[in-house]
Amino acid sequence: MAAEVVPLPQLKLPSGPSPITAEQRYWKTFKNQKSHTSTASWPISHISFPAAGGSTSSSLVAAVKANDLFAVTSGPRVDIFSIRKREPLKTIGRFDSEAHCGEIRADGRVLVAGEDSGKMQVFDVGGGTRAHILKTWHIHKQPVWVTKWSPTELTTLMSASDDKTVRLWDLPSNTPSRMFTGHSDYVRSGAFMPGNSNVMISGSYDETVRVWDRRSPGGSVLTFKHADPIEEVLPLPSGTTLLAASGSAISVLDLVAAKPLRLITNHQKTVTSLALASNGTRVVSGGLDGHVKVFETTGWNVVFGAKYPSPILSLSVVSAGATQEDRHLAVGMQSGVLSIRTRLTGPQAEKARARAAEEAARDIGSAALDKLDAQKKRKTKKATSNKIMNQLGEGVDFIIPTEATNSAGGRKRKKHLKKWQKDFREGRYAAALDEVTDMSSPEYQPTVALTVFTALRHRSALREALEGRDEVTVLPLLKWAGKYLPDPRYASICVDVAFHLIDLYSEYVGGSPELTLQFVSLWGKVKREVAKAHVAIKTMGMLDSLVMGAME
Repeated sequence: MAAEVVPLPQLKLPSGPSPITAEQRYWKTFKNQKSHTSTASWPISHISFPAAGGSTSSSLVAAVKANDLFAVTSGPRVDIFSIRKREPLKTIGRFDSEAHCGEIRADGRVLVAGEDSGKMQVFDVGGGTRAHILKTWHIHKQPVWVTKWSPTELTTLMSASDDKTVRLWDLPSNTPSRMFTGHSDYVRSGAFMPGNSNVMISGSYDETVRVWDRRSPGGSVLTFKHADPIEEVLPLPSGTTLLAASGSAISVLDLVAAKPLRLITNHQKTVTSLALASNGTRVVSGGLDGHVKVFETTGWNVVFGAKYPSPILSLSVVSAGATQEDRHLAVGMQSGVLSIRTRLTGPQAEKARARAAEEAARDIGSAALDKLDAQKKRKTKKATSNKIMNQLGEGVDFIIPTEATNSAGGRKRKKHLKKWQKDFREGRYAAALDEVTDMSSPEYQPTVALTVFTALRHRSALREALEGRDEVTVLPLLKWAGKYLPDPRYASICVDVAFHLIDLYSEYVGGSPELTLQFVSLWGKVKREVAKAHVAIKTMGMLDSLVMGAME
């Protein structure tokens, strides 16, 4: 039995560096944007999304995965948003002054927030349309800027205030279980270390980052001095590395070696917020320059960046699902706008792609719309056919299709050959060559022409395809060879084609001005390429001499 005749495989040229990296493609998928403006355009000062953060409790991790809420603080209110709907579900406005740091607990049932008066309030947000006050503390004497829940204990939390103190709280108690002193200025940032309720970190306007251990009877166990006030601190999931935003720089601090590892200076203005993404393998930063930057956590290089229209005060990467995949990029701005960019997956992504294709076809014209409609009809017809076959086979074990099938078991579609493929298959090499070298054709592709030329050379049929031509059919071949001769990927085949054309048609040069012009143009390009090669050889010789001299 004769083997199946397959179409001529197209050559693949070596590809250069891609202008868009995989990381950029990933972060560009966060494009389904939805914006909310706060009442009276209050600045969005804080966005809170509960994360497991290295928790050792399986029940707490399960609660995080089941959570559907994140909190947004602006002015004297905290809005509770739904992750699925991207809409506010309830609003907490029971504050005497401007609210700060509305933090929702990992199980999504309780929220704590501080305010300018020094008061701290705990709310039940798990059920109903209104949030009920569960607890109120008024121990701090100045504004409370930080409230954080413990990553391992549901009833433990910390706070930091402009009164220069960091306090540890137990939810049932009316007083703090521990107070830490040592800062000499406002404390505006803080966090628990991942998976550890005993160790906390804080950042202050006294330009220091301090590490506290409630098991230690004294003050801070570790202090890092910076050049500018500390706006934000972020511990990494490893539990041994810490990030601190100081002015326009971000410092990477090693807690085990007690030394700084790196200083990141990619922002132009003060960095106001830091957040983890991609299960802790990426760090996202936002600053007053309106830029959001994404860093990989190995070499701390920027892998993606985006510009927003207003200074950024807060941001968070909201994850969802059992695998905690990144779902939303929520950014809060000075203008009072909350921007939520969503990464679509599964059926939602398919629908978005279909809408985008339809809009693009509508912009092009009716021909593109007709082509898109035909594709939809073919898909519908194929789905209907498969459904009918499945129904016919309900009472049998196997269905033997009457048509050829592919590896997946579906019907194999007959491939429609292009005109040059038919000519090439049937031995009409000259006609196939004329088709693929027509640079005025809308279907022209240089790699297809290179494929045909290479196949003809392998079959020793290149001279046969080039001979017996008139002036009209020779000129396109000369133009093609002259155009791609400077490209190293095409140079070999262009030289072969040029040699054959010179051998076959050089005697006719004097009788045709056009032919003469093309041969002269080809000679000029060859001359320039030879000059370039000479310069390259001389440069290489000089470099070799320099290298040898340096080695001596």
